[in-house]
Amino acid sequence: MIDSHCHLAGEEFDHDLADVVERAVAAGVSGALVIVGADDEKEYERAQEVTRRWSGVRLSIGVHPHAAGGFVDEPGRAARLVEERLQGRDAARAIGEIGLDYHYAFSPRDVQQAVFREQIGLARRMRLPIVIHTREAEEDTFRILAEESSGEIRGVFHCFTGDRAMARRALDAGFHISLAGIVTFPRAVELHGVAKVVPLDRLLIETDSPFLAPVPHRGTRNEPARVVCVAEAIARLRATTVEVVGQAARENFDRLFNP
Repeated sequence: MIDSHCHLAGEEFDHDLADVVERAVAAGVSGALVIVGADDEKEYERAQEVTRRWSGVRLSIGVHPHAAGGFVDEPGRAARLVEERLQGRDAARAIGEIGLDYHYAFSPRDVQQAVFREQIGLARRMRLPIVIHTREAEEDTFRILAEESSGEIRGVFHCFTGDRAMARRALDAGFHISLAGIVTFPRAVELHGVAKVVPLDRLLIETDSPFLAPVPHRGTRNEPARVVCVAEAIARLRATTVEVVGQAARENFDRLFNP
């Protein structure tokens, strides 16, 4: 089993990273994709320590839409920074998380879109998958993907919270769908439906640690070991076993991030 999206290089894990990794391995989690903000120097440096402690870790580096406002003068500078960061970490396998977030006004929408476009272009040139963050921005996300990807971009919609129609759009665009701890919430009925219909060969599972702790750990700091809870919830919804879900997610992860 593998955690396809977490933030282990964040300061939240500074004091007990070794214990977090140990618990993950003990739970049967063989690795993780750790998300790194290209604009966050401290996080970028901590990522080196994470990969040293856990050989199963791969990195995804990008400029999050919340941070896009830092590149308002020159959106292309975001992509150049990401490229530089990618070249500085041997474990880097993807660009992200990138995309659009209209829920918060941390960055102007036009700047978010420009920075998103630049990073898609970089992914196309470098032949790397992308990790997409989209919140209340479905139409613009799919429009920009269609305009910029030329059918060449692969990747994942992380922490998917959309409905089945949006899931179908993501799948038709060639992307994987990653489900996080929200799928364990009793009231996430629409997401339960998504979990039942995503083809196993396009499914990923994640924690988004330290956020979104699954049932029965809600309200606490999340960590990669709890991706097992996500797999268990999906297995129940699909009337299959956690081993089937975990193995499928692992194989999909390897195709995307361990070519």
